[in-house]
Amino acid sequence: MDQLKPRPANSSPFTPLVFLDRAETVYGDCPSIVYGRATFTWSQTRRRCLRVASSIASMGIKRGQVVSVVAPNVPAMYELHFAVPMAGAVLNCINTRLDARTAAILLRHSESRLIFVDCQSASVVLEALSLFPPASERPALILITDNEVPARPTADFHCTYESFVEGGDPGFMWVRPESEWDPMVLNYTSGTTASPKGVVHCHRGIFIITLDSLIDWSLPKQPVYLWTLPMFHANGWSFPWGLAAVGGTNICLRKFDAATIYASIRQHGVTHMCGAPVVLNMLSNSPDGKPLDRPVQILTAGAPPPAAVLFRTESLGFVVSHGYGLTETAGLVVSCAWKPQWNRLPATERARLKARQGVKTFGMAEIDVVEAGTGARVKRDGSTLGEVVLRGGSVMLGYLKDPAGTSKCMTDDGWFYTGDVGVMHPDGYLEIKDRSKDVIISGGENLSSVEVESVLYGHPAVNEAAVVARPDEFWGETPCAFVSLKAEAGGKKPTEKEIIDFCRDRIPRYMVPKTVIFKDELPKTSTGKIQKFVLKNAAKGLGSMKTRL
Repeated sequence: MDQLKPRPANSSPFTPLVFLDRAETVYGDCPSIVYGRATFTWSQTRRRCLRVASSIASMGIKRGQVVSVVAPNVPAMYELHFAVPMAGAVLNCINTRLDARTAAILLRHSESRLIFVDCQSASVVLEALSLFPPASERPALILITDNEVPARPTADFHCTYESFVEGGDPGFMWVRPESEWDPMVLNYTSGTTASPKGVVHCHRGIFIITLDSLIDWSLPKQPVYLWTLPMFHANGWSFPWGLAAVGGTNICLRKFDAATIYASIRQHGVTHMCGAPVVLNMLSNSPDGKPLDRPVQILTAGAPPPAAVLFRTESLGFVVSHGYGLTETAGLVVSCAWKPQWNRLPATERARLKARQGVKTFGMAEIDVVEAGTGARVKRDGSTLGEVVLRGGSVMLGYLKDPAGTSKCMTDDGWFYTGDVGVMHPDGYLEIKDRSKDVIISGGENLSSVEVESVLYGHPAVNEAAVVARPDEFWGETPCAFVSLKAEAGGKKPTEKEIIDFCRDRIPRYMVPKTVIFKDELPKTSTGKIQKFVLKNAAKGLGSMKTRL
C-alpha cells in the first residue's frame, strides 16, 4: 500500500471549468441562456467563453492576475464566470451598487488589470478610475452593451464586449490550473458590518462548493433557473458553474420586481431560483401575487428568514429551502435538511423549523457553536449562545493582502470563526441568532435582534423590520426597531405604542423595542441584506434614552 502514490493520471487539479466542456457534449443543442429575445445554446456559450478567454490572454493578462466585472445578471456576466478563469486570470465580480469611491478602493486593492463594465455602470467606473493617483496604472476597459439600454460613448473603452467575443479564437486551449489550490475568484464581502474584505477562493474550493450545492439542493438535470440572486454576490452561490454541470437554462434578468418574477415563472416555466429573504418578502407581499400553477423551488439565505415570511411564501406554492453560508465559504455550507415527519406538523410549526439554518452539507467536514474565549462547545439546548465555527473544503484561502485578518478568523485550532452568533438545538440543528456585532447587551442580558425582528414580521402591517441597539443611560443599550409598512396598510397605520404592545405580548419585556422608527424603506445592500450599520448610526444619532425599571 505504501508504494501507491499520486500520479498524473489520478491527480488532475479539480476545477469547475470542466463542467462547460461536458455541457457542450451532452447538452450542446439545449438552451443555456435566455435573455429577453435572445437565446443561446450550450455549444454557443462554450464557444463564446473560449473566444473571450482568448481575447483576455491576447491583451497580456497573465496567470493569477485579476480581471474585474461590474455587471448585473446579463449573459456576459454568466460567460465571464468561465472565460476569465479559462484565461488563467482571477475573476473579481464587483457590486453594481457601489459608489465610485468604494469601487476605486476595491479596484486598487485587487490590482485589477482589466474591467468588463456594463453600460449602466460606465459612469461610476470612469469616476472611480479618475480617483486613482495620477501616476498609477489604470486597467483597460471593455464595455458591455445592451440593445435595451441607450448607447453610451465608448471613447474610454478598448472595445465592446461583442467585438471582444468576435476577435477571440473559438479553438483556444483554455488555461488549466497548475494546482487546484491556484486562486480562481476574488470576492469582496458585502460590508454590512464593516469595511469590505477581499476573499480569495481556489479552483478546488469552488469545485467542491459547486458539487456540494447541486447535491444538497437536489438540483435535477436541465432545470430552468431564474437569476434573481446577483451573480456578483459570492458568484451566485456557485450556481453559474452548477447550471453548466446539469445543463440547465439560465433565465437572465437585468433587473426585477415581484411582477417580473411572476411573469418570468409563467413565461419560461421556471423551476428553481435563489434569493435573500427580502425576495421572499417581496413575492409574498406582492398585490399581483397569486398561487403558482406548479411549485417553484426557491433557495434562500443571507439572513435568517422570519417564520411568518416563510409561511406566506410557501402558501403561494413556492417550496422554500433554507441554508447558510458566507462569502468566505463560497456558498451555502449549512442547510435545513427536511425530515419527512415534520410534514405532519401544523404550518406555523413547519415554518419555525424551516427558519433554522440546519446541518452541515456534504462538502463540509464539521460545524459547531463554541463559547467566546474558551472555544468550548456550547450546550445543545437551543438557547445557549456561542460563535458559529466551520471547517471544510470550500473555506477560503484567506483575505487578500490581510494576513492578520486571515489568521484571526482561521486559527491554529483548525476552525474558521464566522463572527455569527448561534445556538445548537438538541436535534443537532444550528440556528443563527445574530452577527456578533449586532447582539444587543441590555442590562447585562444578551439580546438577539433577529428574534425581535421575527416577532415584528408577524405584525400584519409590517413589511420589513430591523432591530439595532440604541444607547440607554440606565440599561446601556435597548432595542430600537426600524420598520417599513405594507402598502395596503393605507390609513390604518399602527402607532409606535401599538407596535411595542404587539411585541410585549409575545416576547420577554427586556427584549421589547423601546423605540420604533417608521421608514418608507430600510437601507439594503444589493443582495437584499439590511444595512444595520446605517441603522446603528441612525439610532446612535437619536441620543441616549433615559429609561428606568
